[in-house]
Amino acid sequence: MLIGVYDEAEALVAMPQATALLGYCSRELVTAAPDLHWIQVFTAGAERCVEALTDTNRDLLLTNMQRVTSAQIAEHVMGMLLSFTRGLVPHIRQQSSGRWNPGLVPRAERPGLNGKTMLLVGLGGIGTAVAQRAHGFDMRITAVRASGRPGPDYVAEVAKPDQLLRLAAEADVIVNSVPITDATTGLFDAEFFATMKPTAYFLNVGRGRSVITADLVAALQAGELAGAGLDVVDPEPLPADHPLWQMPNVIITPHISAGSDQALDRIFLVLRENLRRYIGGEPMLSIVNVERGY
Repeated sequence: MLIGVYDEAEALVAMPQATALLGYCSRELVTAAPDLHWIQVFTAGAERCVEALTDTNRDLLLTNMQRVTSAQIAEHVMGMLLSFTRGLVPHIRQQSSGRWNPGLVPRAERPGLNGKTMLLVGLGGIGTAVAQRAHGFDMRITAVRASGRPGPDYVAEVAKPDQLLRLAAEADVIVNSVPITDATTGLFDAEFFATMKPTAYFLNVGRGRSVITADLVAALQAGELAGAGLDVVDPEPLPADHPLWQMPNVIITPHISAGSDQALDRIFLVLRENLRRYIGGEPMLSIVNVERGY
């Protein structure tokens, strides 16, 4: 029997009889369900649920929506990148003045992507989708992933995290898509940004807490990188008086990269299939390794 609820308060009432939880996850809900076996979250990031299971010492099956929104997030990455490299942001800001100014962004500040190197920090569903699109722009692609497993043929090099700074120093574009874990919290710090080329861009569609925000602000102010495209930030939401809002070489979107007119349909398909598999006792899709955090 499926029980639909509108908020966590209603869910808490229903949890004592629940064996599966679909959607929202919290420590309170997990604690209230002694017979709970399976949790399905509707996002790729499952850190809230991982923390809930760790805090309550529950060994439950957890599945997420990994790869469901990878295409949309990858499109968002390329949109931010092209906004920088084609000089779109200054032109959009000037448009309301009605001024025709072809020299607003000099050619030297509109780098072509052909032959440039993109470093992907994380080569899961999102990173692979970004790699596919960057490959279409004839970019050279490198990647860092925890396992060091080889990637697709068009990824020139895949290295373990201990090679991050070496690859960052070579990259023209760096894209973060890693989940938040102990190892990735604060990964992008002053040392990292100092390693980047002053002409390189940093794009974050992973988690805000992987970046030490004060270090990013300082690096941008010092000209240690050309710009930053941020769909996730720390803190989130970003306070209205935060200096990142006023920086001309920063693009901020409010954690919307996964959204599209196709997202709900894809989420429903995965949910329906996992419900069928759960009822039938079959292996589930998109199982989260709680110990690893993703």
